[in-house]
Amino acid sequence: ERAEGEPSESEILARLVLCASGTPEADPGSVDEMVIGGALAKAVAEPHSPVHGRDPSELAKALTGRDGAERRLDMMLRLGPYGEGFGADPEGLTLEKVLAHPHGIDLGPLRPRVPEVLRTRSGTVELCPEPLVGEVARLRGALRARADGAGSGSSSGSGLVLVGRRHLRSNNSWMHNLPALRGGTNRCTLQIHPEDAARLGLTEGAQARVKGDGGEVEAPVEITEAVRTGVVSLPHGWGHDRPGTRTRVASAEPGVNVNQLLDGTLLDPLSGTAVLNGFPVQVAPVAPVTVA
Repeated sequence: ERAEGEPSESEILARLVLCASGTPEADPGSVDEMVIGGALAKAVAEPHSPVHGRDPSELAKALTGRDGAERRLDMMLRLGPYGEGFGADPEGLTLEKVLAHPHGIDLGPLRPRVPEVLRTRSGTVELCPEPLVGEVARLRGALRARADGAGSGSSSGSGLVLVGRRHLRSNNSWMHNLPALRGGTNRCTLQIHPEDAARLGLTEGAQARVKGDGGEVEAPVEITEAVRTGVVSLPHGWGHDRPGTRTRVASAEPGVNVNQLLDGTLLDPLSGTAVLNGFPVQVAPVAPVTVA
């Protein structure tokens, strides 16, 4: 149970929504009411819905729950396949019925629903739709080009592809500022296979320069057979030395921000999302500074 005055998780999320929408002072409950209103309006307009043609505001008054999150859950139960449909099936589920049975409710044997919910034009489950089939040829061509050394940073002769990684004690980036998890060796290293390290003149612990289309970073080398030849690895979630970063512990060992290697133009053709893994880089040793 929460302490008195402590916000619930759903209220915290609602406040984040309000902040993102530019209305941080608004009532968090308004987010739940907006979601409920939108879902009910959609349900009453659906011809196959148990509440088709009914008044959304009247349906909203029937919802129960201690807060907006529970009211939303009650709505989903009522509109679900086992729900009571706001009176359409008195034997169906509501939140009150679920709470009254803490050990569960036997809903009987499972019933097939795929024919009911499937909405593809073919009427079948399309495991390999045409857009994916069309990408196979491009993927095979890219793999052949990479095997031949084309398009993989060949201008520098490194021919390497960079992938990310994460660490159990790091969990992306939000644990870097915890003193208890700070110890151990430097985890923000450039992992590289021994054969590639020897070819490029890289030594264990020395600094390497990694260059991509968007910029370059320098990181200590970790030679390991955990990565295959042709691949180097930098963990994401580092780079705590930016101005304004209020992470005193993490900034002592900031690491490097792998996103600086990208210029934002590398996109996945199918989804349109940014490519953050498996992109070509150039790797070279950082020349030692000599003092005259």
